[in-house]
Amino acid sequence: MSYFTHAMGNTENKYCIIGGGPSGLCTAKNLQDKNVPFDAYEAASEIGGLWNINNENSSVYETAHLISSKTMTEFKDFPMKPDTPDYPSHEKLFEYFKDYAEHFKLKEHYTLNTYVTKLEQTEKGWNVSLSDGRTLPYKGVVIANGTLSEPNKVNFKGQFSGEIIHSKDYKSPNIFNGKRVLIVGAGNSGCDIAVDAVHHAAKVRMSVRRGYHFVPKYIFGKPADTVGGVVKFPKFIKQKMDKFLLGWFLVDPVKYGFPEPDHKLYESHPIVNSLILYYLGHGDIKIVADIDRLEGQTVHFKDGTKDDYDLILTATGYILYYPFIDQKHLNWKEGRPELYLNIFHPIYNNLFFMGLVEATGLGWEGRNEQAKLIASFIAALEKNAPAAHKFIQKKKSTLPDLRGGMNYIKLDRMAFYVHKDTYRSLVKKEIEQFAHV
Repeated sequence: MSYFTHAMGNTENKYCIIGGGPSGLCTAKNLQDKNVPFDAYEAASEIGGLWNINNENSSVYETAHLISSKTMTEFKDFPMKPDTPDYPSHEKLFEYFKDYAEHFKLKEHYTLNTYVTKLEQTEKGWNVSLSDGRTLPYKGVVIANGTLSEPNKVNFKGQFSGEIIHSKDYKSPNIFNGKRVLIVGAGNSGCDIAVDAVHHAAKVRMSVRRGYHFVPKYIFGKPADTVGGVVKFPKFIKQKMDKFLLGWFLVDPVKYGFPEPDHKLYESHPIVNSLILYYLGHGDIKIVADIDRLEGQTVHFKDGTKDDYDLILTATGYILYYPFIDQKHLNWKEGRPELYLNIFHPIYNNLFFMGLVEATGLGWEGRNEQAKLIASFIAALEKNAPAAHKFIQKKKSTLPDLRGGMNYIKLDRMAFYVHKDTYRSLVKKEIEQFAHV
């Protein structure tokens, strides 16, 4: 059952939330907790964001599951049901977010089947144009439209007479039936999809150009991300200890054709997959080199080899996508908005970004803390509290190191990667200053 409401009455003193995924929902919950009036918009016919597989902007597929465990991912104030598996499916997560919206009475704030087409700055806030033809004035806007909806598509040299699709458009492994399949990219989605293809395709190969660190889903019978953490070690010691521990549970991926990683563990998002190395070890999947050019059904690789394929699936990630706002408003630098704590615009006090952060182990609680900080700041600003004005000066002039000394690799998808403990500590500290407002 879906719900559909319209923003009613005067919206000039309200805030607008764009998106009904996890980040949008926890923003709604936190604004509600602080009695900040708002409306929220979701393009799909139900909330859930990418976890709603029927949402045309969803990047999940039939076999998609969490790669982090439920206990490390769930909202602290809304645990998943006791019978939820350690690594729940997209169906379970879709139900979880619908239950979350129901539990915290967020439904009445959402207008579904409606997306934002344009944001225009005004003297008092923002004019929000909607796909249903309305343009409404709002005091401020929280952008929570997600980071995994606009595919990063690759332009190969030459022409391919077979089919090329991006992982964004992949939904069912039936598309692989009887085909010679080449997966380009070995991130978490690429590895998951390659495992899917094994049971359907005539041949599965993975084209990679860099090495990866792998983490199994279970260590000592427990979800890997729940093991350890009681004692906090310096980062360089933890990297060495975890690398040594993982060597007990996994075969070295270099043995199966992966290049040697050019970075240390945790300096890029690790591959959390217990099956990809299994199928590589059985010869059901093989690693091939980076693509040089395409010619008919033949793929020529940069190491001089070539082979024929029917289908190329590119698991090449996503780009940040804000088509509804002029980039001049985004403080855009080096491929991303440059924001205080990846949330706050340095100059505008009424434009916020939710979920523009990634970190190993951050979970949805890390996003919930972002939302709590936004709501706390807005509530303090509404009261003209000194803490709000102090914060305004800080976000203008200070950009703290969110990487905690980690040397993350220089890729576009790592541009908003942070060190979990460092980031959460900074966000919690900022929330504390608004505690008595």
